[in-house]
Amino acid sequence: MQDLSIGFVPLLDSAIVLAAEAKGFFIEEGLKVRLTRETSWSAIRDRLAVGSLQAAHVLAPMPIAANLGLFPLAPKLVAPIALGLGGNAVTVSAALGAAMEAEGDESDLDPAKAGAALKRVIAVRRAEGLPPLRFGVVYVFSGHNLELRYWLAANGIDPDRDIEIVVLPPPFMPDAVEAGRIDGYCAGEPWNTIAARRGAARIVTVKAKIWRSSPEKVLALPADFVEANEETVAALLRGLYRASQWAAEPENHPELAAILAEPGHLDVDRAMLEPLFSGTLAISEKAETTVEDFFLTSAKAATFPWQSHALWFYSQIVRWGLCDHSAENAEIAKMSYRPDIYRKALQPLHTPLPGASLKVEGALKAPTPVGASAGGLILGPDGFFDGQTFDPDQVGAYIEQQKGAV
Repeated sequence: MQDLSIGFVPLLDSAIVLAAEAKGFFIEEGLKVRLTRETSWSAIRDRLAVGSLQAAHVLAPMPIAANLGLFPLAPKLVAPIALGLGGNAVTVSAALGAAMEAEGDESDLDPAKAGAALKRVIAVRRAEGLPPLRFGVVYVFSGHNLELRYWLAANGIDPDRDIEIVVLPPPFMPDAVEAGRIDGYCAGEPWNTIAARRGAARIVTVKAKIWRSSPEKVLALPADFVEANEETVAALLRGLYRASQWAAEPENHPELAAILAEPGHLDVDRAMLEPLFSGTLAISEKAETTVEDFFLTSAKAATFPWQSHALWFYSQIVRWGLCDHSAENAEIAKMSYRPDIYRKALQPLHTPLPGASLKVEGALKAPTPVGASAGGLILGPDGFFDGQTFDPDQVGAYIEQQKGAV
C-alpha cells in the first residue's frame, strides 16, 4: 500500500480530499494517506518544494505560477484534477457594506450592482481625503486575487490605484475585518459566512456570479513524482473522483459537514457548513440567500482540469504585471493542467469525460449536453458577469484587449 502525505488548507473546497480519506476511498484504491493541515498557502508551497508533501489542495493558479518560476523554490507542478467549482465570496466590513447600500447596492450579490456601489463609495472617500480601502486576498497567485481584480476593473475600479490589496491566510480574514485591519476580502468559505454571522461583515458578491462554473482549487503534485508514480497518481485521482460523487449527493451533506467540522480539519460549527453544500450562505448577521451552483463537487465536470481555465488564469497573471506574455509562457500555463492524466486514470470508472481539453469560457448560456466519452455530461451555464468571453485559442488578443481596460 502506497503512503502519501497530502496537504490542505481549512476551507470548504477541501471537501473531496477530506471525504476521500474519511470515507475510505483512498484505502479502497490502495493508498494510505496522511492529511496535513496548513494555515497558509505559502506553507503549502514550501512543503511541496522541499518534498515533505507528495500532493496538496492548492489554489488553481499556483501550479501555473510555479511552472513559470514566479515564486521562490518553485517546484514544477502538475494539476491533473480540479477539486470543484466555486465556493468563495467577496466580503466587506459592516461599515463598508452600509456605505455600499447607501450608494445603491441591493444586497442581492449582483456583481455589477455591488461594483458600481463600491466605485461610488471610493469616489466619496477620495473627495473627503480618506485613505484607500484595504482588501485582503489569500495569496498573490490565487483565483481570489485575480477574480477580485477582474471584478473591480470591470466596474471601473483600478485595483492598483483605487484600493490597497494585502495578503492574509483565509482563517485570519474574519478577525482582520472585525478589528478594522482590512475593509474587505475575497476568500473561500466558511470564512465569509463566519464574519457575516458575527455581524462584523456582509457578503456583497460571490465567485459563482463573477465567473460562473470556474475552478477554485486543484490537486497539485510535483512533476517528477507524477512521472515516477503513474499508477499511484491514477489511484489518487480515482479516490478523489469517487469522493466528489459522494459529496455531491444531498443525503450525504450532513455527514460531509461533520467530517469537515472535525478539529483536525476545519474546526468550525458543522451547522454553519452544511447549508453551504446546497448554496445557502449567510450574507449578514440575520440574512441568508441561496446561490445556484455556489459550490459544485461533481456536476458540470467539476473535477475536470480544463486547460482553458489555466489559460484564463495565465491571462490575468500577465494582465496585472506578474509575468510577461509569450507563446512559450502560454504553453507552460496550458500544460500545467493535465486532462490527459485525468482521462487515463478515470477510464476504469467508465465515467463521462469531456472530449475536448479547452472550451470558450462564457459561451454556454444554458445547461448544455456536450460530447463525452460516455453519455450524460452537461456543462454550463458558464462565463463572466460582464458578458465577456475568453477564447483560449486567442489568448494573446485577449491580453491585448484588456490592456486598455482599467
